Amino acid sequence: MKFLIKSGVLMVMLAFSSASFAELSKAELTSLKQALIKRIPQAVDAKISSTPLPGLYEVVSGGQVMYMDKQARYIFDGSLFDMEQRENLTEKTRGGIRLQAINELGEDNMVVYKPEGDVRHTITVFTDIYCPYCQRLHDEMPEYQKNGIKVRYVFVPFKGAKSVDTSVSVWCAKDQNAALDKAKSGGDIENKKCDNPIKQHQALASQIGIRGTPAIMLESGQLMPGYVPAAKLIQQIDSL
Repeated sequence: MKFLIKSGVLMVMLAFSSASFAELSKAELTSLKQALIKRIPQAVDAKISSTPLPGLYEVVSGGQVMYMDKQARYIFDGSLFDMEQRENLTEKTRGGIRLQAINELGEDNMVVYKPEGDVRHTITVFTDIYCPYCQRLHDEMPEYQKNGIKVRYVFVPFKGAKSVDTSVSVWCAKDQNAALDKAKSGGDIENKKCDNPIKQHQALASQIGIRGTPAIMLESGQLMPGYVPAAKLIQQIDSL
């Protein structure tokens, strides 16, 4: 569901810790849900929780994160920051939403490149086979493998019918990794059809707001839009 509210990014700066949020009672949740539905009837399945700011509540619905007051008279769409902890609380919630969506898709529905040794970290890459920066990222696969990074691909064929068809052909290939290597390097692969999750990939990307490729999701659910050189990304992952 989409709320019919548009606003710029609103940053609320908190001068206290977000270590623990007060848990809402059943009565409080019922009251808040009734207030929200009165204003926005389609928010019937929204999840409401407290924030560190008294009187401000987090609303999660359809992949959106918003905030409301007790009567749902005031609702805003933006980022909530804890400036003491230097933490974007909204992004933390969005990360959880992304992880849940990825887990529901399942690794069996992705093309996966596993390192030969131990897996130190896993990244999920939303890719279009014909995206130049996606190809550059793929060229660095040996460095990811050498550093124990498992790379999972989700196809987001933004570049039209050819991209969709090639994504399906890669999925249906006997050796998916070899087919994807060839396609990413500009080679032609055999056109194949079979049951495939490409539409699921596209729906997932839309759900979590992927608007360009590559987009790299870390294990925390943090989303990094755009290409990042492998060495820099690995260094960042190791520092988390």
